[in-house]
Amino acid sequence: MYQTFTLQEKVKQISIMLIPILITQLGMFAMVFFNTIMSGRYNASDLAGVAIGSSIWNPVFTGLSGILMAVSPIAAQRFGEKKNKEVTSIVKNGMYLGFIIAFAVIIIGTVLLNPILNSMNLPQAVEGTARGYLIGLSFGIIPLFVFNVLRSFIYALGKTRVVMIILFCSLPINFFLNYVLIFGHWGFPELGGAGGGYATSFTYWFILAMTAFIVKTKEPFSGYHIFSNLQDFSWERCQEILKIGVPMGLSIFFETSMFAVVTILISKFNVTTIAAYQSALNIVSFLYMIPISISMAQTVLVGFEVGAGRYKDAKAYSWLGIYLSIFIALLTGLLVVLFRYEVAGFYSNERAVIALTAHFLIYALFFQISDAIQATAQAALRGYKDVNISFIITLIAYWLVCLPVGFLLANNTSMGATGYWIGLTIGLLAAGICLSMRLIYIQKRKFVSAEVREAG
Repeated sequence: MYQTFTLQEKVKQISIMLIPILITQLGMFAMVFFNTIMSGRYNASDLAGVAIGSSIWNPVFTGLSGILMAVSPIAAQRFGEKKNKEVTSIVKNGMYLGFIIAFAVIIIGTVLLNPILNSMNLPQAVEGTARGYLIGLSFGIIPLFVFNVLRSFIYALGKTRVVMIILFCSLPINFFLNYVLIFGHWGFPELGGAGGGYATSFTYWFILAMTAFIVKTKEPFSGYHIFSNLQDFSWERCQEILKIGVPMGLSIFFETSMFAVVTILISKFNVTTIAAYQSALNIVSFLYMIPISISMAQTVLVGFEVGAGRYKDAKAYSWLGIYLSIFIALLTGLLVVLFRYEVAGFYSNERAVIALTAHFLIYALFFQISDAIQATAQAALRGYKDVNISFIITLIAYWLVCLPVGFLLANNTSMGATGYWIGLTIGLLAAGICLSMRLIYIQKRKFVSAEVREAG
């Protein structure tokens, strides 16, 4: 990263960081896609088992990974301040936290996995696949969490292309392992859907090994000596990460769990409605990778400029990310609406499902714009390390606006399942507006502080 002076330079800087992050997110999505598609080709019960296992794992993973994502804004600020030794300390202690959290998840999962699955009253074959899939994933929890710390470090230095290349190299391995472990080809055991969990875990170990090798041997990462003197544990550094990371992780957890709850509530409708909702949600989730990628770049750039004391530039990057995200959400949303029947046709051959999916996608346009605002406003606040109020805002918006409004509209009006889309949109828009107001307040307070220091 480097200091920029014009709007054109800022657009170029954020684009250089954004595109590799977006491709990386697509790569992560492709790994889940391989698991789902190949399990479905094996048989329907294995597909259901993988879906159940993923629904249990995803909120846990995204929430806990959010804690470790705090390494990115903290390291970016230290990098902006030219405090390289503190960057090294933050990353080392982030890896310690990654190990601790991973071990805790494994231990808790060992205790709770069977009770959770038993309480769901699943068919025996589906329950067996879900259990095997989650056990397979458990072997990759440690490398996944440590990789997320190293990825945050790499992003903090603005070298986002490195992670993109690593993900590209890992995709063929993941595809191959899914193929041989699910279907039992070439002398490998036939594990069905559970094989997708083991394939993903082995891929995570490969990704971690490649990332660690690059961080240890290639500039500028090797200059930070991340893997030297690893016994340098600092509870103070861990507390700093947790202070920023826990609200971040909880915000992400409550967002993903909110969607999981809506999915459960939708399940009371007929099969056509459930299939249409899941298809529309999958399309929206895919498109959401664009604002989430913008937000990752935005957090690093804002943090870098705040660390360097360039508050005007930090403000510019904050709003540039928000405006860019809204523009892209509007553009992609309009395209989806215009071609909604064609897009829906990718997910089903049934006319009723296609028609209802297309209907949901009309509301998805407004949903995307609202989601784009809240995601990037929240990301800018993370760059300022302002996360506690953001967490409260999102908690209220998700659980006291989104769900109640959606439930009331779906169950007390003629809207049916469409009410949930409207509820989600209203809640996300409320979050976006409140987070933007918080961002304005933080920026004014920062500028006032800077001006006072300069005057003094």
